Formats: sequence, structure tokens, C-alpha cells
Amino acid sequence: MNLKEYSKKIYQIIGAAMEVHSVLNGGLLEPVYNEALTMELKDRGLNAESEKYLPCFYKKRLMNKSYRMDVVVDDVVIELKSVNKIIPAHRAQLFNYLRLTQKKVGLLINFGGDSLEGERYVYDESTNHCYMVDRNMEPIPFVNEDDQNENYVDPYENVIVHEA
Repeated sequence: MNLKEYSKKIYQIIGAAMEVHSVLNGGLLEPVYNEALTMELKDRGLNAESEKYLPCFYKKRLMNKSYRMDVVVDDVVIELKSVNKIIPAHRAQLFNYLRLTQKKVGLLINFGGDSLEGERYVYDESTNHCYMVDRNMEPIPFVNEDDQNENYVDPYENVIVHEA
């Protein structure tokens, strides 16, 4: 699927998240938002799965340990938070899910504040990097405030957070 083709689905997901936040407001625990968002997505006709199982492998052997992704809508991974501020570790969690599943698009949605906060990312399998994108699925240039470096590298597993 072409990245531009994800715009409509992302728009629908963000609209559902906005509805959940307007009804429940901020400050609740993440599982409450997870259940409400999954319900809202299904009400809108989207194929939403909550707490989707993600098996882990070591040297091609299935491990007993696994991950559970918050919400998956078809081929879009949604990582939910209910925190004061999104931090690099939250992004790294989403990036790991994208890399492990090889899915191209992920959303990081934070219900924790007075207003809904969201970030869109795409995964590039050829470089194994995740990039922040705008609503048109175009890369967003990023300048690290500390050193004005336009290719800020996240300390978590060589994941490029933003790239021009």
C-alpha cells in the first residue's frame, strides 16, 4: 500500500480517538482508553483488535515471552498512553512493534492531557528506521534542540526519530 493511501485510515483512527477523549476527558488509566477506543473504532466499521498478541523469536525459535500491542487496525499499529508527556521511550516501544511486525504505519496517541496528543510514524524496512510524518504522510524535518542536528538518533536501538 502506498503511504498516501493510509491518510484516510489514519484520519478515521484519529477521529475516533478525539471522540473518546471528548467523552472521557484526560486523566484515566490507559486500559480504559484502550477499551473505549477499540469500541469506537469498531462502531465506525474499522477492523480493530485490542491487546494484539505479538510473538517474539530468538534465532528463529519462538520464545515463551511475547508482547501485546495496544490496538491494531488492519495494518496500523496504535500505541496508547495516558501520561503527562510523550517521551522517547514511548516512541521506542512503538518503533519496536513496527519493526517486529514489519507494519508500515504506527500512531502514538496520548490521552493523558487536557487535549489529545498524537504522532504519526512510518517504518522503512530497507533502513530499519521509523520516521515521523505529517497528515499527508510526508516526513517531518526535525532539529534536535540540543545540537541542532537534523538527524536526531534516538538512543533506543539506532532508531531515527525524525529525518528530513
